[in-house]
Amino acid sequence: MPHDYILQPVRKPVSFQIDYAAELNEQQYAAVTAPPGPSLVIAGAGSGKTRTLTYRVAYLLEQGIDPERILLLTFTNKAAKEMMRRVAELLGSELSGLWGGTFHSIGNRVLRRHAKLLGYQQDFSILDRNDAESLLKSCVTDMKIDIAATRFPKPGTLADMLSLSANKSEPIKTILGGQFSEYLFLSPQIEELQTLYIARKLSTNGMDFDDLLILWLRLLKENADVREEYQRRFAFVMVDEYQDTNRIQGELIDLLAARQKNLMVVGDDSQSIYAWRGAHFENIIRFPERYPDAKVYRIETNYRSTPEILEVANAAISPNVRQFRKALAPARNAGPKPVVVVCDTASQQGAFIAQRALELRNEGVELRNIAVLYRSHFHALELQMELTARNIPYSITSGIRFYEQAHIKDVVAWLKLVTNPADELAFKRIVGLLKGVGERSAEKLWKTYCVARAETLSATSPLATLLQKCSRAIPKKSEVSWAQFLATVAQLEDSSVRTDPSKMIQTVTEAVYEDYLKANYANYQARRDDLNQLAEFAHTMSSLDEFLTQIALQTSVEAQSEVSGSEGNEKIRLSTIHQAKGLEFDIVFVITLCEGLFPSSRSAKTQDGLEEERRLFYVAITRARNQLYLSYPARRWMADTQAEVNLKRSEFLDDIPPFLLDAWNLRSPGY
Repeated sequence: MPHDYILQPVRKPVSFQIDYAAELNEQQYAAVTAPPGPSLVIAGAGSGKTRTLTYRVAYLLEQGIDPERILLLTFTNKAAKEMMRRVAELLGSELSGLWGGTFHSIGNRVLRRHAKLLGYQQDFSILDRNDAESLLKSCVTDMKIDIAATRFPKPGTLADMLSLSANKSEPIKTILGGQFSEYLFLSPQIEELQTLYIARKLSTNGMDFDDLLILWLRLLKENADVREEYQRRFAFVMVDEYQDTNRIQGELIDLLAARQKNLMVVGDDSQSIYAWRGAHFENIIRFPERYPDAKVYRIETNYRSTPEILEVANAAISPNVRQFRKALAPARNAGPKPVVVVCDTASQQGAFIAQRALELRNEGVELRNIAVLYRSHFHALELQMELTARNIPYSITSGIRFYEQAHIKDVVAWLKLVTNPADELAFKRIVGLLKGVGERSAEKLWKTYCVARAETLSATSPLATLLQKCSRAIPKKSEVSWAQFLATVAQLEDSSVRTDPSKMIQTVTEAVYEDYLKANYANYQARRDDLNQLAEFAHTMSSLDEFLTQIALQTSVEAQSEVSGSEGNEKIRLSTIHQAKGLEFDIVFVITLCEGLFPSSRSAKTQDGLEEERRLFYVAITRARNQLYLSYPARRWMADTQAEVNLKRSEFLDDIPPFLLDAWNLRSPGY
């Protein structure tokens, strides 16, 4: 089918004309001035992707394309606004009419115009996360599901299930068979719930976040006139971060561009790292199959990192079979070789990073330009303790600090109560987790418990005995969980467990808390891993008192840091690699590069999973501008086996030729 819109140069005032050849490198220029038709732009890390997209928009406008006929889809409104701001600066005039924004914001805009075709009113409400969970809870009530008898998932977990089903375009049963396998036996009820939830949203004129994509796609598929209207309107469609699109977004893009095929997608297959939240790698990797006439442009000049870092990055990603082959080329001068650092333990790894950070600061590197990146949040546990001990300020990009996470505080509360039976906060936190116990019941139990303690003549009476006297205040529906509570406290007070904080953590987790995690959190396995790491860290403490003291000191320093601001932004950045994508730092430490940890044991079970883990490693490496350190501990005490094991370094390190790296062995006596 011929293109409805062909680029035709038009006269513009000299002040609006841009010398593209002078302002762009050769590869960027080729992509920016691409002729009509489908284009895939593989923009390597640090290669000026945003610059390329910005100049592409400016180029189309200079060619006389009406802004209203351009659609620019991004993953954040901030990105869209930034690009349009840059275009306005280039052209010397404000943009108006260009459709630019996130998939969800554009979906909302379209649906407001055509809601009635789907049975909605134009003034439909958009449900936030809390709204969606409340509606799901109402649906569960309507279905008269016996939550206790079936261990039915909580509203938050249900919302995660349905959202993943939507974003992956997979039946709920498929989702349950994978990430939520413990609920697979409930699939008929959850499928029925999904149907009821959809109906309830329609009856209340409400859409949740996922509906802005699902219903937008349905609108275009079911209404030929609307579909043709937007296919004609958008003469040029551009998509940023294409490697992160999910199935629905991929289908929307293909549908919108089906008539004129003036589609340019920009991304980097080597940075596709979000499959766990629905990103569909096939969208980018199979683009040339869906568009046989597509031109593929590679932008490989990297303006961020030194040649030495780029050589390591290219070697790290090379083993992946499914990729668009590229080689990042440096625009910068040479720097030091990246360093692989083998440490004895995770504690030594933390000490090394803290010491090296102080040395770098003395050399003139600001702490805010130093980042420590890791596969999972718990990998940085010992490092956080070390930084706190040395009074080195840090911030965590990936959210709440380790010890402030709910599941960590829940389990530590058990240890606090056994140590200090008068700890009101620990008591209420624990009983508040019991089935059927709310704030009022917890307060009543606390008062009953205080009376029991006051009436007890012996100050050494077992805690379990004191708690037994509170049984009369327990709601009937809480009797089973209360009995388990008493039994677990008795286990913790046993002399073989009471002196070992690691065993105490494992006991609480296995006896009661693992079931609580499964019932309340979609990411329960990650939280379970955190608790294993907590137990392993506790093993390094000489006593329960020392362990609790260290945690108290850690959280107190964190709180003071948040209040004082820790000298503004002068903090080392700690982050999961997922959260660090798109960022860059002068100095980067990538830590805990051990088999089973990075790559993670679960992800490495499949070839696709292993390749995504390798892409994650590549993303971590390419965050570094000047110096890169890759470290791993050689041994680790394992909470599940109660034994110390030797760790094998990550296979990802073995993929890098040794001559590209310096090697520091901190285990060596002569180091």
